Order: sequence, then C-alpha cells, then structure tokens
Amino acid sequence: MYLYSKIPKNIKLLLTVMSVFLLIMTIYRLFFFFHYRQDLKPFSGSMMLMGLRFDLRIVAVIGLGLFVFSLLLNPFKNKKLQNFWVIILTFIFVILLITYSSDYYYYDYLKQRLSASIISFAKDATISTKMMWQTYPLLKILLLLILFIVAFVQFIKWIFKKIFLQKGAFNKKNNLIFSILFICTSALAIFGKIGQYPLRWSDAFALSDEFKANVALNPFQSFFSSLSFKNSGYDLKKVKKYYPIIANYLGIKDTNITTLNYNRPYNFANANINISKPNIVIVICESFSAYKSSMFGNHLNPTPYFNTMSNNGVFFERCFTPAFGTARGVWATLTGIPDVEDNKTASRNPAAVNQHSIMDNFIGYDKYYFLGGSTTWANIRGLLTNNIEGLKIYEEDNFKAKKVDVWGISDKNLFLEANKVFATQTTPFVSIIQTADNHRPYTIPTEDLIEFKKVDYPKDTLTKYGFDDNGQLNAFMYTDFCFKKFIETAKKEKYFSNTIFVFVGDHGLRGNAGKMFPKSFTEQGILAEHVPLLFYAPNLLKSVRIKEPASQLDIFPSVAYLAKQSFTNTTLGNNLFDTAKTNNRFAFIADPDMRTIGLVSNEFYFVKNLNTGKENFVSVVNNDPIISTKKTDSIKNNMKDISEAFYNTAKYMLLNNNKKK
Repeated sequence: MYLYSKIPKNIKLLLTVMSVFLLIMTIYRLFFFFHYRQDLKPFSGSMMLMGLRFDLRIVAVIGLGLFVFSLLLNPFKNKKLQNFWVIILTFIFVILLITYSSDYYYYDYLKQRLSASIISFAKDATISTKMMWQTYPLLKILLLLILFIVAFVQFIKWIFKKIFLQKGAFNKKNNLIFSILFICTSALAIFGKIGQYPLRWSDAFALSDEFKANVALNPFQSFFSSLSFKNSGYDLKKVKKYYPIIANYLGIKDTNITTLNYNRPYNFANANINISKPNIVIVICESFSAYKSSMFGNHLNPTPYFNTMSNNGVFFERCFTPAFGTARGVWATLTGIPDVEDNKTASRNPAAVNQHSIMDNFIGYDKYYFLGGSTTWANIRGLLTNNIEGLKIYEEDNFKAKKVDVWGISDKNLFLEANKVFATQTTPFVSIIQTADNHRPYTIPTEDLIEFKKVDYPKDTLTKYGFDDNGQLNAFMYTDFCFKKFIETAKKEKYFSNTIFVFVGDHGLRGNAGKMFPKSFTEQGILAEHVPLLFYAPNLLKSVRIKEPASQLDIFPSVAYLAKQSFTNTTLGNNLFDTAKTNNRFAFIADPDMRTIGLVSNEFYFVKNLNTGKENFVSVVNNDPIISTKKTDSIKNNMKDISEAFYNTAKYMLLNNNKKK
C-alpha cells in the first residue's frame, strides 16, 4: 500500500485502465475458446499464456501512448481536462469493442481471426451490410455495445474521482523513477520476449494446434500483421483461364476447372513400412550462387569439395529458385509454391500460414528442422509448426555450440549438431538444415582458422570472377569447408549409406558472370535465381549431370518419389526423376520487387514486366539474338502462357493450399 501511494496519479490511472482492458481481453479469449472449440478440445494454459503476451503488447502500446499524452495534458490538472480524458479513454474503449465484436463475427463467418482483408468488404458495403443485417441481430448487438460504453464511462469517472481524492505531495525524483519503470516495462511488453526477435504472430503456431493458435492471437495483432497484405489475392477469372495450361503442364489427370483440382496422388506398395526406407536430408544453402562456384568453372575454385560431390551425384546444372531471397526460397522448398507476394514474403502473411507440405506426408518418418539462428526470423516457425506434424525444431538455444554472430552458431557446428541427432536415429527421418554463414557479416569462427585458410586476391581478380571482396569469397569457401566437415563426419555413421542428401541454394546473387555464362544471365538478372542442385547418395543414386531446368519447387516431389513415400502433390513442383517430362520442363521465376515474371527452358528465357507489359525473349545457351520466325514466336508465346499460368496459379495456391486433415 505504501508503494502504491508513491505512484504518480497519471500512472495510477493508466495502470487501472490497462488492467481493465487486459481483463476484458482475457474474458473474451476464454469465451472465444469455449464458444468455438470442437471435439471438446482440452483447455490449454500455454494457449492462455501466449494470448496474455499478445494482449500485454496491445495494452502496453495504448498505455505508452497515453503516458506521453498525459505529460502534455495532465488529466488531474482541472475538471475540464478530466472530461477531455474521459472522452479519449471512451473512444479507445469503443475501438476495442468494435474490434473484438468484428473479430468474433469475422471468425464466425470465415473461421479466421480478424485480418486486414475485412477492408475489402467495404468495396461492396451495401451487400456486406445486407448480409450482416440478415444474418446477425445487429440492433441487439448495438444496444449491448451502448450499454457497455455507458458502464465504462461511469467507471472511468469513478476512477478519476477516487484517484483525484488520494493525497500525496508531488515528488520530482519519485515521478522520474516511476516514469522510467513504466516506460521500460511497457517497452518490454511491446517487444514481447527476451531475445533477438520480437514476439510475432507466428509464435502462436508453436502451440502445434491451429485452433489454439487462433485463440491465442489478439485481433489487433492479427489485423495489423496482415495489413500490408490487404491487397493480396488472386483473380479467379485468370486462374480459371490458365487452369487448362497449368493442368496440362503438371500432368493432372482428374482435371476440374470448377473445383480447380491440382491433386496428383502418388501411391507406392508398402509405402508406410519403415524397413529400408531411405533418410532424406535437405540442405538449404545460404546465397549459394551458381556462377560463384567451382561446378560452373569459376577459376578461383571456391567449392572444390562440393564439385567432387557433384561429380558423384545427380547434379542439376540449371536449377532456378522461383524468387530472390532466403524467406522466399525456404517457402518454395517447403510448400512447392512460388512466393509471388508483392509486398512482403508469404511467410509473413497470416492468411497463408495454412499450407500443405509434402514433408508432412512422410508417414513413419521422424521430422527435423535445423537452423543455427531462430525460426522466429521471417515467421518461418509459423509455417513449420502449423503444417508439419511432429516436427522437431533445433535452433540456437538448443545447441551446445556458442553463437558466432547475428545468425547464430556456425554452419560447421550446425552440421555437426545435426549429425549427432541423425546418428542416434533408429527409424527413418526427413530433415531440413538451413545454413547462414555465407551472408554478411561473413563470420569465420576463430576455432576454424587453423584448418581453414583464408585467401587474399586483388580487386580486379575478384571482380572478374564475380566476387565483391575477399570477405565474400572466403565466406563462400568456408561454406565448402563446412560441407566437407559434414559429409566426412556423416560417412563414419551408419545412417549415411541409406541417406539421400539434397543441397540447393536458397537463392543466387546478382552480379556480373563475365564470360562464364551467356550474357543473358547477367543482363536479365537471373544470376539472382541460378543455384546448384545436387542429390547426393553414393550408395543409392548413380552419378549424372542434367542440363534440363529444375526448381526448388521440385525438391519434395522428387525426394518423396525416391523414398517411395506415398503422397499427394497439390502444388507447382514436379518429380525431377520422371523421365517422361525431361523434354517438357521449365523453371518459373518471379521478381516481386522488379514486378517481372519469367520462364526458363532448355534454350530460352522469357520475361515480362507486369507494370509496363514489356517482354524479352533471349537465349540461355549462347549470345546470339533470337530471330523472329514462326517457330521461335510459337515457343515464345507458349512460354508466355505458361509463365502467366504459373503466376496466377501461385497467387491462388498461396491462399488455397490448405494442409490435409
């Protein structure tokens, strides 16, 4: 009580109001859970705790804003200012009521928490209003809201009176101490947790239950998280227009333009029996750009070990990522859908968190994801935990090795930690390892500098072979060093002989490939998407070098086929080991920043600017210009149609590729 008497009156008011808001949010969450739960889902304390963290963030934002406002206009200075504050607080309460009411009925209608897509209903305000009027008791709802508002106004007036009558002399030092405490506590609540990354909506999906994740979310959080995606969506007419084209390309047998069926089931005899099932390890390699590596003749020979591996595996020379950027590359690999979001990456869109991944179809397999840093990055955790049942995530806090920089532990230690887990496995496993060291700040751990030798080349030599500086080159070489450590260590373990390792770049890097590639690679910017793709399993796969186009989208359909694991492919990836499609294979590329879409074939690259409509059609095998003939025009038009089909279908799939129940 003594401590309470020392708290400044403006902070007492704010703490009271914040507590009331927090209580209302908690009551609503309890009501939401018990009202919408199905199959008598058990109550979850972790769900409520996660929800409390989201609520505290919103309440802290409100409280901090009001605190600054109270310094300018002290609510206890005079009666006039008190009345003004009653209006302000009531206005905030009204917004809270409207938001939570909208959230309740939004979920009732769409089974989704409130998102910015509600704004789209305003475009058809008349229809939306009529639908609401005919569906819900709007007059009763309005009357109830008015009663709540009246009760809140009376409560606030009572609080003002009670705090105003409390005695206590103004103390400048005391005021400063409590103000600092209030600001620091509010800031911590807004950040949401202790660590490198703030609390994000995707953290709710760590509960591994979509309904509980929805219960935990705060409607303000879900609305503002989706605000930058309010224009995300697709043109259904275009999706249906291009459906026959994409269905033919994907080889869909049961075509249906009405339901837009994209399912391609693959069934294998005894598919779920664990005996002799190969393990799958997919390594997503940070910035593993093709033209900077040894496999394509770079004279600086940055990746000699990987080059040797490529000569002893199934190596795809022309693999292209569907887009540039790590988050987009991880998304494409996991989901088989190109990330064509214009504003931010799809992993950051709450409306796209529900995705079917073939990784989830590996029945009887243990599933792992290894990352040296945190999966909170880019909201990848939401994508992983919400869609892959039983997935075990290993990240920076799970490793004994110490962090070396902002990206967590070193790639070498990441590989060695993963190897320890694999070595103890007694059942088949499928795993993804995501590297990070080949990225600024290009850290090479001190512990490795005895064995790993740095190089130092003059600037003109570095530029000639595609590197900005020696730091970038050494980081690229260190990546190869880490691959070597991983594979040589794995070879000593029993699991190695029955494991298919897949290495693919998350993206390439723009630059100048000089004479190492046809000039179209540099001029059209596709160096940013050109990456090595290697299937490495000396005891299981014969070595071969393949020139036909491949994509990150194709990885999971391919490994599921190699593992003879029954699955249903619902997306835009294809099985690279299907020999029937060898001569009819393309790689789709989209650049949301440049607003271009394109398609790579064995011989050509077609690209279109979505803003200007400008098109380019160039060779990817030499520097000769494409002469317009009946044949080349036909090829160009076909590639244009397929690229449009990929783009429009991808926009549809991002929001309609829900995981299978």
